Amino acid sequence: MVAFEVLQAQLTNTSMQNVTYEVAAQHLNLYDSPVLQSLATQAHTGRQLRFKVTDVLDPAATALSVILCEDDYLGWINRSDLAFLQPATSAYRPSLLSSEEIQARIPMAIAFAQAAMTQPNFYLWGGTVAPNYDCSGLVQHAFSTHGIWLPRDAYQQEAFVQRVENRGNRPEDLVETLELGDLIFFGTPVKATHVALYLGGGAYIHSSGKDQGRNGIGIDSLTDHREPVSCNYYAQVRGAGRVVSSYQPQD
Repeated sequence: MVAFEVLQAQLTNTSMQNVTYEVAAQHLNLYDSPVLQSLATQAHTGRQLRFKVTDVLDPAATALSVILCEDDYLGWINRSDLAFLQPATSAYRPSLLSSEEIQARIPMAIAFAQAAMTQPNFYLWGGTVAPNYDCSGLVQHAFSTHGIWLPRDAYQQEAFVQRVENRGNRPEDLVETLELGDLIFFGTPVKATHVALYLGGGAYIHSSGKDQGRNGIGIDSLTDHREPVSCNYYAQVRGAGRVVSSYQPQD
């Protein structure tokens, strides 16, 4: 994924000439390369995206690079999916939310994730469309449904949120400072590779893969390590963060 992340940063930070803005008329799959094999993310109906007109005019381009406007996320779509886009009436303009407004919506984001867990689901790498999510896809959708936009990937979300201090040396010590709706991050000392939504009482909800002992959305604990999945993730805790702002696109 490293090359994909570098390319995403380059395109996001580069002024795009001859840009067109479109709206997805149905859910779309976005892939991590022009080969169109590995899912990178999904765009819900109504999400706005931008791409270069010159790419569309190239008849040899079977895959088109696009950037999702709400989170600046790069992906490639199949040229045939142009049939499922509608012209946007204007460029995307994010709404501004205060930290107080965001905090008031946290219970609704939690309720969304809990409702998603009740539906039959499995872990889908790149999934942001119900019922199948990856970890950061579930978190992003839970918040965006209520007007709060977060970056797409776990490591991006970790960099975006306000860090929550751990007053001890153990993951369970985070419970002293965590609040409902905080994000808990897991991974290696180098990078966050997983994210969960805090429910209180040491419990968190997340979508996890079968390589960690589950295949879908479930609830685990920072303080009770008797269950295999909780035990696996306990060893990977990096820290936590609080959502205090909604993502503002760079374009």
